[in-house]
Amino acid sequence: MAKRRPSGDGMVRKRDDGRWEGRIVVGHKENGDSIFRYVYAPTQKELSAKLRQHIDSYQGADLTEQSRMTLSEWLDQWLEDMADTLRPNTLRNYRSYIENHIRPNLGDKQLARITPKDVQRFYEKLSDCLASSTVRRIHTTLHGTLKAAQQAHLIASNPTEQITAPRFSYGAKQILTDEQLDVFMKVIAEDEIWCDFFYTELTTGLRRGEICGLKWEDFDEVTGTLKVCRTVYRETGGGLTAGDTKTNAGTRNILLPASTAAVLSERKESALSEWIFPNLLKPEQPTDPGSAYRQLKVLLKRAGLPNIRFHDLRHPNVKPRTKDFYPLFLNKQSSGRAHRHTPLPGWPLCEIP
Repeated sequence: MAKRRPSGDGMVRKRDDGRWEGRIVVGHKENGDSIFRYVYAPTQKELSAKLRQHIDSYQGADLTEQSRMTLSEWLDQWLEDMADTLRPNTLRNYRSYIENHIRPNLGDKQLARITPKDVQRFYEKLSDCLASSTVRRIHTTLHGTLKAAQQAHLIASNPTEQITAPRFSYGAKQILTDEQLDVFMKVIAEDEIWCDFFYTELTTGLRRGEICGLKWEDFDEVTGTLKVCRTVYRETGGGLTAGDTKTNAGTRNILLPASTAAVLSERKESALSEWIFPNLLKPEQPTDPGSAYRQLKVLLKRAGLPNIRFHDLRHPNVKPRTKDFYPLFLNKQSSGRAHRHTPLPGWPLCEIP
């Protein structure tokens, strides 16, 4: 039996047309035959330089016959493989980036022949017409597909790792000043429905889906801790779904400020739902993250504050200040307003004076 030639092994010869040809073993077929990549140059010296570069690239790689497929063909296979592991919204976003940008520009190229220069030109083209954040997300998608291709022995290396990844052009982050936070906390303290929700958000910095996904089983009154282990999101054309947190690191236990633990403990006394912050009209369901977003905009407008994002409430500079406002939630008196422990008619959400 002929000895199996290792990947990275090279051979040279002079062709009848005068050019020099080099062959590099880059993998093997199922029957053991070698898979070659060919390199050409006008002189033996130039060919030797090219061969050294390519041999280093393929050293240790063992590509399969499928390495000859186009990127477009691989994208179809990758999307099919990921369909059962990604959330519907995430899969939809990946599919959008692929169909609108990656496939039209790189889809016809043979997977194993996509170079870092090809990828760099692709990103430069996108940067002329798209926001930096969108280009970065497209890069993340392409990087993930090519990383999977490398793991499947379809490419020797990931060309997206050999260039400088697109960077976000960050705008100035909008953060509430101390004076603005004073105003905002007083406004949410007067909101009988949303006061506990936004106080908890400001003191914990949870993602919008995470705070909506909290259940009473996640709250430990004895230790004053909160387990963050799920997130709520709305599927396209469907209802709310509770799933795992955004990342593995997102599943965590957090130690609550004493004021927040007290707010939740008092809220639990009159709870009628498994959710800490249930839907007002359908208590068997959690609060819709979209509703929380819209309510934030209402409160900001009512307070005359900048139109910040929900995500900006997570800024670490906010949390140390919110504990100063806990007395507002316990002692504030207001003419004609129910006491903190008096529930609204038909619903026990009124927990401020």
